[in-house]
Amino acid sequence: QKMATKPYRLRCSLLGHSMDVRAVAAAHFPDGAIVTGSRDRTTRIWIPNEGGPDYFESQCLTGPTNFVSSVCTVPPSDQYPSGLILVGSNDCCIYCFSPENPQPLYKLLGHSGVVCALAAGQFGTLLSGSWDKSARVWFGQKCMLTLEGHQGPVWAVQILPKQGLMLTGSADKTVRLWRAGKCERVFSGHEDCVRGLAVLSNLEFLSSSNDCTVRHWRATGDCLRIYSGHTNFVYSICVLPDGGGEEFVTCGEDRTLRVWASGGECLQTLRLPAQSIWSVACLANGDIIAGSSDGVARVFTRHSELQAPLEEQKAFEEEVSKSTLPAQELGDLKVNELPGKEVLLERGKRDGQTKLVRDGGVVSAFQWVAVDNDWQKIGDVVGAPNSDTPQGKVTFEGKEYDYVFDVDLDDGSKMKLPYNLAEDPWFAAQAFIHRNNLSQYYLDQVANFIVRNTKGMVMESGAATTGFADPFTGDSLFVTSMTWRHRQNVGSFYCAVGQDPNRSLGLFENWYGAPIELDGAAGDMTPGAEHFFPHTTFLRFDVANTQGILAKLREFNTQVPPEDIVADEELVRLMALCSAACCPDEGQMAALEKIVHWPREFVFPALDLLRLALRNPAVNSRVCNSGGGPQLCSHLIALLGTSGASSNAAANQMLSLRALCNLFSQPGGEALALRERTRVLAATQRRAAAGSANKNTQIALATLTLNYAVALRRAGPSNTEDGKEAAVQLLTTVTAAAPELTDGEAQFRLLVAAGTVCFGEDGAAEESRDLARALDVPAVAEKWAAVDMPSKVGRCARELMAVLS
Repeated sequence: QKMATKPYRLRCSLLGHSMDVRAVAAAHFPDGAIVTGSRDRTTRIWIPNEGGPDYFESQCLTGPTNFVSSVCTVPPSDQYPSGLILVGSNDCCIYCFSPENPQPLYKLLGHSGVVCALAAGQFGTLLSGSWDKSARVWFGQKCMLTLEGHQGPVWAVQILPKQGLMLTGSADKTVRLWRAGKCERVFSGHEDCVRGLAVLSNLEFLSSSNDCTVRHWRATGDCLRIYSGHTNFVYSICVLPDGGGEEFVTCGEDRTLRVWASGGECLQTLRLPAQSIWSVACLANGDIIAGSSDGVARVFTRHSELQAPLEEQKAFEEEVSKSTLPAQELGDLKVNELPGKEVLLERGKRDGQTKLVRDGGVVSAFQWVAVDNDWQKIGDVVGAPNSDTPQGKVTFEGKEYDYVFDVDLDDGSKMKLPYNLAEDPWFAAQAFIHRNNLSQYYLDQVANFIVRNTKGMVMESGAATTGFADPFTGDSLFVTSMTWRHRQNVGSFYCAVGQDPNRSLGLFENWYGAPIELDGAAGDMTPGAEHFFPHTTFLRFDVANTQGILAKLREFNTQVPPEDIVADEELVRLMALCSAACCPDEGQMAALEKIVHWPREFVFPALDLLRLALRNPAVNSRVCNSGGGPQLCSHLIALLGTSGASSNAAANQMLSLRALCNLFSQPGGEALALRERTRVLAATQRRAAAGSANKNTQIALATLTLNYAVALRRAGPSNTEDGKEAAVQLLTTVTAAAPELTDGEAQFRLLVAAGTVCFGEDGAAEESRDLARALDVPAVAEKWAAVDMPSKVGRCARELMAVLS
């Protein structure tokens, strides 16, 4: 019998958590290890016993101050030979652990909501999703990008291999595809919140939803197939290994794990003795891990030698059979019309088919297990006719009610929703909203919730529960920042460029400065024929009409507020800073600082003077080696983000970029630029993503990226964590800027920047090439390889393709 047709059986149960197991993952070391995260605030590592089906707990990781809501693992590296474990929590933090240490190595701060999804990419990148409606891209301990655009919490994230593409799924019912921080496509089709994502290939993926379906998507936007079978929310999804995406596994609020063939057939349905099956993951050997609301993680296997002993499997089946089912899950029941046990003599039509059987006054549910060719009891039905009221009343504020539902809020506070069966649900919902000062937005959803959840009692498994369990938090009935528990006919909810400075100044006959022209035989792409990479010298912007700058300064000096006015003789003296021979005095430096901080509508000639002055060794040293260097960078970054609607916004953006480029003219400025690299390149990425039709802004942005590439190469090998982070940030800037660049010189300089980062024979260069491939830099080169005006763009692009091949 082929492995693909063998049924999954229980391997073992992992007992140790005291609350819901919300997240599971396969560990990278040792082979077969498992990581589980729980509402009990712990994350546990489980190691397989040699020669047997069981696991033992090897480590209990602590640190989160609230529930653990997501986990993922990072492969081993030279620095971390056992890999890393990353844990997302309701305390809004991400914790990083080494498997050998129960305390976190560090934590990542930035999200303002629950971190509910994590995915590890190549080369140390991490993607996180949060209730704050954003996803974040991390490298090491720094956030490199924030992905914003979803209208609801981001509940699922994944990274497509080798394409530099990232996926996010949200409570707003959509999936988004991102490249270099920019949303490239929105996938619509799900009728409720998206809860899970799984990657099939470089260009295809799966999504699961509260609408009870799974969808198969192509990255181009096409929905290839819809899988139906679950009867409630589908929380999690994973693809089985070594099958080329031919089989995958899902789990959800209907108490089941389901194994699917990519063609659409549900191959096997595994029912568990818990209401909510929160998370599923696959091991390298094809085993399945499932975390559930009863605090247990269970492992299922197709390998007969790893299956639990028969008595343990029978005990598991018995536990499932003792479960009780709420009537509302099974539709309207007419007990007198149900068949007796004789119907179980008939073969089932498909795996997972359910039949209700009457045995005296008891209604039982049976499921067809195709691999066993038998019907398996999965529980008794409660809340059927003659049992449609709760046993006993509940007292709330001195009054008896048939139901009192619990409500959890984001801040941890709780509310009570009382209801009597004789009441109008909309009246009860309105009273609840008034009593708790909630938005009227929730009226229909509260009312519909009451209607759906007063048809039967909640499932019990083992010990009785005193209330419902919310399918997202696993705690009380529902949470106002999330989704309603039951799906029938209910959606989800959650609360919770300007003036051209050429024309105004009459300056810069050649905005490009001197275009880069590198020697090489055109068209000859044999190694060594071209000398585009590595570039080893900084580029700066030198050309200027100083008389035009002075004239504009004098004009604006009469329009700025009185406290910003500079004496005319000081303006004249300021122009001397453009000369390398000038040794500035205190008066000149004070005047320069004042005009650089003029109001934004007047500041651009001052920025132009600043970029010229930064070439002066003495000015550069005084600005960059003092405590004011970081403040200057902050000011330029702020101007770089100036809205396009502001007066002279385009000039401010372009000249801020030029000033940052000219920092590299002197050693002090180079050192400052490197210290401020993270902030400056993050702002550059934002500016790139926003786009600019101004060719001068495009060239300045590409030049700044190139100067950083040169500086990082001068700093030495990039095989340190900081060096890797810098390479990721630079290459991300390349992919963010490339789609917006239309000017040939800008395109060329950006290509040279990428090639400078990736060129070399050492391990660090090879790692940079891997990063470039992961971030889809080859696609940039391929796109520009055919450019022949100017021809150096195409030549450089083809050389970059050769370097990355």
